[in-house]
Amino acid sequence: MIYNSKDLIERKENIKKIFFYRICGTGMGAAACLLKEAGYEIVGGDSLFNPPMSTYLENLDIPLHQLNDINADFLKEFDLIVVGNVVPRDSDDAKLVESLDVPLTSFPSALGGLVLKGRKTIGLSGTHGKTTTTYFATQMFEKLGAAPGYFIGGVLEGKNSSALGAGDYFFLEADEYDCAYFDKVSKFRRYELHNLVITSIEFDHADIFTSIEDIKDQFRSLLKEIDGRVIACSDYPETVSLLKELSKEALFYGDDAELGPRIIEAHSDSTIFEIKIGGANEKFETSAVGLHNIKNIASLILFAHAEGFELNKIKDSVKDLSLVKRRQEIRGWHNGAAIIDDFAHHPRAVEATLQAISQRYPDRDLNVLFEPHSATARSNVFQEDFQRAFLSADNLAITKLKRSTTVKDAGDLDLVGMKTSLEKEDVKTQILSKLDEVISWVKDHSSEKSIILVLSNGTCLGLWESDFVKNLKK
Repeated sequence: MIYNSKDLIERKENIKKIFFYRICGTGMGAAACLLKEAGYEIVGGDSLFNPPMSTYLENLDIPLHQLNDINADFLKEFDLIVVGNVVPRDSDDAKLVESLDVPLTSFPSALGGLVLKGRKTIGLSGTHGKTTTTYFATQMFEKLGAAPGYFIGGVLEGKNSSALGAGDYFFLEADEYDCAYFDKVSKFRRYELHNLVITSIEFDHADIFTSIEDIKDQFRSLLKEIDGRVIACSDYPETVSLLKELSKEALFYGDDAELGPRIIEAHSDSTIFEIKIGGANEKFETSAVGLHNIKNIASLILFAHAEGFELNKIKDSVKDLSLVKRRQEIRGWHNGAAIIDDFAHHPRAVEATLQAISQRYPDRDLNVLFEPHSATARSNVFQEDFQRAFLSADNLAITKLKRSTTVKDAGDLDLVGMKTSLEKEDVKTQILSKLDEVISWVKDHSSEKSIILVLSNGTCLGLWESDFVKNLKK
């Protein structure tokens, strides 16, 4: 039996005890904690338990089991099994959970059906900026006194990745990746969303989508169900054309949008910008830097104002905003250089991150270490786009692919071709294959006149777990 969010809403009273199969994924772990807070008995299983997620779960007293140690009889004790999307179809794991007389669901459906129905939900969606924008929204609405709930697919400093909240608002990172092997629709379609922010629509996730139209199809289905506000960035033609096609009314922000935002002053530790609200240009100041962050904040300002919050209070709410871990996070210092960790792995995100880091450190050389880790990043789908994105770097190191891409009808990223192309543009480029080479490159390029920016949604050949990083000056 497969339950989606609508099924769970109807059967909610019959569900008390829930097992999370492959609980240590970022989304799965955060969802498990949210359901525990909602009063459900939660137990989880996985094959690897690594910090920070394992520690996060243990601190919340969620029992964890090695999957090798559990069997069908154990799983039959539960009212519902939430299956992570890392479980492949036709795998032994899939055969096991399907052999039980226990309903199966995905974590987006579990949240939509058991937690979110009846809340004023706001999905933060798009190719770029979902995690950061969701965290910005959470901080802003906390400062506005709205006591929001939230669900964020990232690790926060001194804060849980999810919380029910006492107020009406609930902010979700609305991901377009699919829910589970038995539910191949985008996660955001199961969250029971009423309001939507679209930061961007570009091609990504080439391992599950074959074209931009595949992605737009998921947004088409979602937008038909949105009965609240839609706020969208007009910088992306696919977003504008989609909303026009559906005759969906939206508030637009972006470079050429009438509302803005327009940056007035950009400093290393703050930004002053304007947004047109109620026919007047209103000035805002924030600790965030980088145009992409300012646009994301603008979307939330527009939403808050449309919801009736007082303008001066909104201005206060954006003054001091923190980033999620692994988003422009300083992991330490070596020989005077900041070692910065960022999750960017799409060329547009890479370009935006380099711009933000250059603003924050205008007088330092920008040395970039890039690990093509995701299936899309390992492919040649964005070969030329990546080459353009790195043109603002002074020095670049790229790690060799750990495995070939799984994207259909695509080859691997051509690292030698990228190196040749970038060196013609005076970007010194190296290709690294081992951890000791990575550490040597970092050391060689660290000085009081430089910064090291590491771009990866993985471990960068083990750099982040290495003794070198553990011993960095804090």
